[in-house]
Amino acid sequence: MMARCTKVLLFLLLLSRLAAAQDSGLAKIKERELEGVREQISELKKSMDRRAADRDRITGELQETELGIAAQRQRIKELEGRQKASERKKAALDARLAANQAELEQQSLLLESQVKTAYTSGGQERTRLLLNQHDPATLGRLLVYYRYFSDFRGENIDRLSTVLAELNATQAEVAAEEERLERLARARYAELTELNTSQEQRKSLLASLKTKIAEEGSEVERLAAQEKDLSRLIVELTSILSDYPISSEEPFSTLKGYLTWPVAGRLTHDFGQPRASGGLSWNGVVLATPRGREVRAVYHGRVVFADWLAGMGLLVIVDHGEGYMTLYGYNETTLKSAGDWVAPGDIIATVGESGGQAQPALYFELRQGTKPVNPRGWFNRKPKN
Repeated sequence: MMARCTKVLLFLLLLSRLAAAQDSGLAKIKERELEGVREQISELKKSMDRRAADRDRITGELQETELGIAAQRQRIKELEGRQKASERKKAALDARLAANQAELEQQSLLLESQVKTAYTSGGQERTRLLLNQHDPATLGRLLVYYRYFSDFRGENIDRLSTVLAELNATQAEVAAEEERLERLARARYAELTELNTSQEQRKSLLASLKTKIAEEGSEVERLAAQEKDLSRLIVELTSILSDYPISSEEPFSTLKGYLTWPVAGRLTHDFGQPRASGGLSWNGVVLATPRGREVRAVYHGRVVFADWLAGMGLLVIVDHGEGYMTLYGYNETTLKSAGDWVAPGDIIATVGESGGQAQPALYFELRQGTKPVNPRGWFNRKPKN
């Protein structure tokens, strides 16, 4: 019976290992497939960049500058996070240093008191006890007390040495953390200086672009070309991802009227409003909101695009399945990459003014296939600021 149970257990263990190996193999295959999808999207983006550069040199320079600004802001944010962590660590070290100093003072006073006691009683405590005590019981108790007192004094000296060593070590840690804070502050200042230079360069490019548009009267043509680029991007992404359908507990189509807006802001442009003379209109909404505010995914899905696109700036596109996609443009930074999965409320970007915008805002668009859909009826909740 025991041998039979052992065989069954070994068989089950072998099955579990085979299943784990199979799952691991499937995971590797999926990862390779996902990498292939990323490469296709990357090639698509390069192709679109070349077409945009052929149309307008200034747009290409604006892309390069705004991507540089996004990277600088991200580095500054990381440095600020490291500074805050270092400041918290230094505060804890300062508290520990104060505690060490207080204990050192207490132990020093205690040792000083013991030394004074030993000095005033003379150096022959045991001899005096032997000569002055005639009762053996009393003498025994006094000798035990003396031994306890001597041991305590030795322990006090040991503790004082330990506290002194801890104090020195803490002081060294505080000095090291102060030096680290200084390095972080210098690095942050250098990044801010570089950021200011990039922003001035961006202003110059925007002024040149505005002059070019005014001279050539090409605003409508430029907006139409950008809209065409976006539509082409959606079509190409749909084709690339056709073999990787999105599935979730509730289909996206059932959520109309129950979604939360990706960011809290003031509506400055509404869906369907005229955008410029020539019959163009807004395919989404523009929500004015402070720069740096977190942009959140409205529902489960997979990020299929997270890069710079003419007219949209730093753009994140999330595929929710059933042909539905949500677009988040004008961002300061993007915090997800193509292929990443997101859940409702996940932070995917921060609000900015990329794409040549004058004020910080979020451009939000909902599409079913290639058709823009009015998002207003899909949302009933505002996010927390």
